[in-house]
Amino acid sequence: MAQGRTKGKPKKAQDTFREEMLSRMAHYGTVEDLNDAVIAPFVAALETVCGERGYMLNIYGERSNLVFSTEEDAEAIYNLIEHYLDNRDNG
Repeated sequence: MAQGRTKGKPKKAQDTFREEMLSRMAHYGTVEDLNDAVIAPFVAALETVCGERGYMLNIYGERSNLVFSTEEDAEAIYNLIEHYLDNRDNG
């Protein structure tokens, strides 16, 4: 029997990665430990990869919204998101 198969289809790499991340995250009982062991290293890796490709990583919002942009577009995108977050409950 083949492992890692669901309904006859092989698992996608993103599914495997997601499961691994969830498994790692489940080991940490506090937000601080989770941040130090998983979130901060993951964001640092994203920043490295984005920087090497000339993109900027921006995280916004109450729960998080990831935005990848060029440095030239970062401020405009930031302003759009801030405007949306400030006004979403007023509409």
